[in-house]
Amino acid sequence: MENNAPLPSISSWFDQNAPQWAQDAASYIATVWNQGDYGLTYGEIITAVVIVVIALLVRGLFARIIVSSVMRLTAGTKTRFDDALVNSIATPLKVVPVIIGIYIALQVTDISGEAEVYANRILRSVITLAVFWTLARAVNAFEFMFGTLRNALSSAAVDWMVKALQVVLVVLGLGAVAEQWGIQIAPLLAGLGVLGIAVGLGAQDLFKNLISGILIITEKRFVPGEWIKVDGVVEGTVEKINFRSTLIRRFDKSPVYVPNSALSDAAVTNFSRMTYRRIKWAIGVEYRTTVDQLKYIRDEIEAWLWNDDRFVKPPEAALFVRVDNFNASSIDFLIYTFTRTKDWGEWLAIKEEFAVAVMDIIEKAGTGFAFPSRTIYMQQTDPPEIMAPPAPSEGVEHARKMIADSGKRRGMGEADDDG
Repeated sequence: MENNAPLPSISSWFDQNAPQWAQDAASYIATVWNQGDYGLTYGEIITAVVIVVIALLVRGLFARIIVSSVMRLTAGTKTRFDDALVNSIATPLKVVPVIIGIYIALQVTDISGEAEVYANRILRSVITLAVFWTLARAVNAFEFMFGTLRNALSSAAVDWMVKALQVVLVVLGLGAVAEQWGIQIAPLLAGLGVLGIAVGLGAQDLFKNLISGILIITEKRFVPGEWIKVDGVVEGTVEKINFRSTLIRRFDKSPVYVPNSALSDAAVTNFSRMTYRRIKWAIGVEYRTTVDQLKYIRDEIEAWLWNDDRFVKPPEAALFVRVDNFNASSIDFLIYTFTRTKDWGEWLAIKEEFAVAVMDIIEKAGTGFAFPSRTIYMQQTDPPEIMAPPAPSEGVEHARKMIADSGKRRGMGEADDDG
């Protein structure tokens, strides 16, 4: 026989079969659950918090799943733009589960009035910031599209443009959020203008370095990766040109942060842009070297340089081997030439080989290198001969007579005055 009686509910079954202490505990929990504040029960508040916490826990997993799926779809493309775009927006994607969680939490809670208005503003603000944050991050992916612009300007200039665009997007996002909360932007900008004047007077060095950085990039004095030297400041490889300072890595690998004004106002030597590397030597040989030996040394060194393709030949660059100076202890040759290589290690190797060749040429010439020396000559001599001075000339005698006559005349004049 079919039984059509309804099944008892869980609550009724619990009331009939549960012990009294359990019923009292359940009644107390239900009372607390239905109580609340700000127009919400504690049950709704706990439910909303649990939903948001779950959204925060799954946000990383959600971003990884979405990024992995998109990466698989773009794996077959040959451009790096899509890969860079996906990597740029990977972090903002973590906000999507949070937004969804907040939206679901608002739906399951029965809020109204002022609380509902603030909740909706918060949700719209989060969405707005997420959108502008994603756009600001996505700007990095468009660097691959600035290849022509990088050639026309420089990599540092493009980096500055990207940073400036990101700052603009962030400012626009904050302005949009402010408008949603009823904050008027125009009066705020006017107030910031007055504040900016006051700050500008106290931050002149900051703006000076900013303008100097713009001038450095515009003039293309140097770009990241180049070897520069500023006398009395620093020498090393440029790593990054920032808004206020430039990071230069010295050859001992220590970083130096130099204010842009110190690089803009000073003389900067850019070794990376040299055409060739120079060798300038002054080589001294002994004074006993004959003229024929000097000519032999000159001709052999010059021939060695002309026959080596690693050295630049005139008129492309200067090449001199000449007797240049009579020094205190040597006759000096001037060797002035340029190597084609600009690599420092290769240049040192070429210079070493050339030095060995010069030593061999001087040795074959039968002379040697000079070094500072002093020669003392010692000889025995007879006692000095006593010489009588020659008789005075007629002119001397005449002058003496004139001086004596002049003295007599002065004496007679003085005697007359006394009388």
